[in-house]
Amino acid sequence: MTSRHPLEPETYDDTRLARFSPLANPVDIIREDVSEKRRKKRLVLAAAGAVAVLLITLGLSKLKPAAPTVEKSTVWMDTVKRGPMLRQVRGPGTLVPQEIRFISAETNARVERLVILPGAPVKPDTILVEMSNPDVERQALEAESQFRAAQAELANVKARAQRDIMDQEAAAATVRSDYHQAELQAETNEGLYKEGLVAALILKLSKVRAEELETRNAIEEKRVATVEESAKSQVAVQEAAVEQLRALTDLRKAQKEALHVRAGIPGVLQELPVQVGQQVTPGVTIAKVAEPTRLKAQLKIAETQAKDVQIGQPASIDTRNGLVEGKVARIDPAVQNGTVTVDVTLVGDLPMGARPDLSVDGTIELDRLKDVLYVGRPAFGQEKSQVGLFKVNEDGDEATRVKVKLGKSSVNTVEIVEGLKPGDKVILSDMSAWDAYDRVRLR
Repeated sequence: MTSRHPLEPETYDDTRLARFSPLANPVDIIREDVSEKRRKKRLVLAAAGAVAVLLITLGLSKLKPAAPTVEKSTVWMDTVKRGPMLRQVRGPGTLVPQEIRFISAETNARVERLVILPGAPVKPDTILVEMSNPDVERQALEAESQFRAAQAELANVKARAQRDIMDQEAAAATVRSDYHQAELQAETNEGLYKEGLVAALILKLSKVRAEELETRNAIEEKRVATVEESAKSQVAVQEAAVEQLRALTDLRKAQKEALHVRAGIPGVLQELPVQVGQQVTPGVTIAKVAEPTRLKAQLKIAETQAKDVQIGQPASIDTRNGLVEGKVARIDPAVQNGTVTVDVTLVGDLPMGARPDLSVDGTIELDRLKDVLYVGRPAFGQEKSQVGLFKVNEDGDEATRVKVKLGKSSVNTVEIVEGLKPGDKVILSDMSAWDAYDRVRLR
């Protein structure tokens, strides 16, 4: 054999190459067929596995999720009943006096003394605060002086008017007397003329005299009436001036008297928001007086429930120290902060400790449904709506969600229109944490 350098490329002869030809070795052909079959088998097995995984996944996706477990002690359940249902609405509120008197300053004044303090009982004439204002006192004196002067002038006007009337009546009386004398003289001369004892001229002169005095008498009577009317007008003008000054005097006196602030009504002094030495202006509140024995309740009813509240409906007020019966007296037409203010007049005796601004709870009776299907009010869902409730099975170990149509509602109960029957037990607690499940297990 000829030696070859290590770096020299190996050469092959035709005999050696013939051994590696596919046509030259039958064993190699058989091995190639086996490998191809194995590869196809692997593909078939892989495809079958993929289909199996897909089918398993599809099957698992159609399976219902496992029902979660809920502790019975953590949920509130109730049984559906049939019978009469009392519809009520409830709301918080406070006791307020039926009669409250806010006392305001009538003039500019300075607070001199606080006679009593809040919480003290008062009578209508009880002085609460003493104030001062020199201008008010001076104006009261001036008004009094002007009023007295006007009264004196009225008396003087009446006296002058009476004198003028009397003078005119005296003058009219003189003319009337002369007229009657002239009338008698004319009648006498007419008789004498018929007997021929008086000349015709004298008769004519007497008749002319009588006619003249008749005219003057009529004029004087009209003048008397005119003087009387004039006197009445003068007196009326002066009386009006007197009345005007009388009203001004009364006003000034009232302003002066208002410096001594009085309660005005019997009750209790609730507020006194002024201090000694404080300067107040007209309209500033000086004191607040209320009658504590005549109270009413002001309830805040949710706007969604206030639509059925009517005046005259019975109500019950819980003062935390007893219940007091009452009736709805007023409904505020406006909505404030989602609530409607309802005034309830109390008809029963107030319990001990009842006082203004006391927090209370009120329940108003709307109506009574005679024969309906009802259950406790769930934690969610408004009246006349459809909700999903979990109905408990007979064994009490599982609850399934059902669609329930609600009707009219009350404070603690709600009418069932569809979805449940008497005897069904449902969960009324908030189950929003299990909204993704239609079934839960109870333990």
